[in-house]
Amino acid sequence: MLNHVQKDIIKKHIGPFLFCFFTVMFILLMQFLILHVDKLVGKGLPMMIVIELIANNLAYMVVLAIPMSVLISTLIAFGRFSEWNELTAIRAAGINPIKLIAPVLFLGFLLFLFTGYFSNYILPEANHKARSLFIDIRTQKPAFDLQPATFYDNIDGYTFLIREIDSETDSLYDIRVMQEPSDNRNRAIINAKKGWLESPDEYTLSLFMLDGTIIRYIPGQGGRQETLERSKFKQYRMSFDLSDLSFSRSNPEQRSRTDRTMSAEAMLAVIDTLKKEQQNEFRKFREAISQHEAVPFHYEPSRVFEVNVESVIDTLQIYESEFISLNFLPNPSTQRASLNRAISAIDRYRPELESLKSNVSWRDFRIAEFMVEVHKKLSIPFACIVFVLLGAPIGMLTRKGNIGFAAIISSILLTVYFVAIIQGEKLADRMIITPFMGMWGINIFYLTIGLILTLHVSTSLRITRLFRRNE
Repeated sequence: MLNHVQKDIIKKHIGPFLFCFFTVMFILLMQFLILHVDKLVGKGLPMMIVIELIANNLAYMVVLAIPMSVLISTLIAFGRFSEWNELTAIRAAGINPIKLIAPVLFLGFLLFLFTGYFSNYILPEANHKARSLFIDIRTQKPAFDLQPATFYDNIDGYTFLIREIDSETDSLYDIRVMQEPSDNRNRAIINAKKGWLESPDEYTLSLFMLDGTIIRYIPGQGGRQETLERSKFKQYRMSFDLSDLSFSRSNPEQRSRTDRTMSAEAMLAVIDTLKKEQQNEFRKFREAISQHEAVPFHYEPSRVFEVNVESVIDTLQIYESEFISLNFLPNPSTQRASLNRAISAIDRYRPELESLKSNVSWRDFRIAEFMVEVHKKLSIPFACIVFVLLGAPIGMLTRKGNIGFAAIISSILLTVYFVAIIQGEKLADRMIITPFMGMWGINIFYLTIGLILTLHVSTSLRITRLFRRNE
């Protein structure tokens, strides 16, 4: 059971955690909208599609916001607890500060489990739906949106130019429509003094024009030249099909998945498949080189005894090779002959070797990319535990519980953390370091510092004393 002090420290966490969580979510959401506003505006997208796209992208924000909020709230709660001298009173009563950290650490462990589950099962599905929506939006044509003195050509076969648009009456003035030729119509230019638009449904648009002329270009037949036909009208109506401008949504399940849209189990299955493909590549290589007939090499052992012992020793010393098998050959000529045959065999196998190298290397890089994502699904949620062990002693030592001071400290720690995560991911993808170190290295570093600081505030142990010489 929790005592009164432990309950109080947990209450001090709830308010700052919720405030920081929604603040970070808002900042990340604004960043997302700023980056992608050009993809959403001006395409006539249904509002529910935009809301669904934002909702799906909130998933990755949740995974980032929870650990960040844990760090900030821990700094505020323990800093405030220490600032009000409650920590001094607790120590005077003989209570170890580690008992204050324990319930918060348990809550951090629960958040780690929740965030890990969310990152492995909910986030990939949300990323997959968001990616599918982005592709659908990218292929979506802009909506029918006429602007004064601006050419509009998003309807196939037509180009519009309206000199003036009355926003109050929706009237159009000085209209010009350029009609391109097709199977059932000729090229034409239509001019009108006035007009308006009507849309009986979302897929049909009618343009009514008054007092205008039509110039049609009629192609000649039988070698005759093209002729022009001009006619006047009092009222003329044109109808357009807007079905191509409507938003068409595809089925996300019909799209392929990437490492960001797969669970850890699915990626491990892909990794297992890639490793089996590598084994198949090695098997194919062995089968390919086995088809080449090796040139047999024979030499007479009696020739060894015909050579002077001193000359053999001297020859072996001069032609001593790093290849052990060559050192057992009787003289330099046989060594050179063996090397030439080996080089010749390698030249014959070079195409198979290059193919094997490229296929194996490509799969190694893919395995590294998948392993990075597998580790990331747990490494970032694990920061909920790391930030408790790091933020609690820092808050106690700084004795500052205001949100401004906590924001400064947390911004520094979080900047280092996410820069390390991003750079670790890049280095691991390039196979410069292992995926484990790329994703867990900063966690191990912060966890070590957190444990040292926790021991510092909860025991009399000091790391600096370990390096002093005993006098």
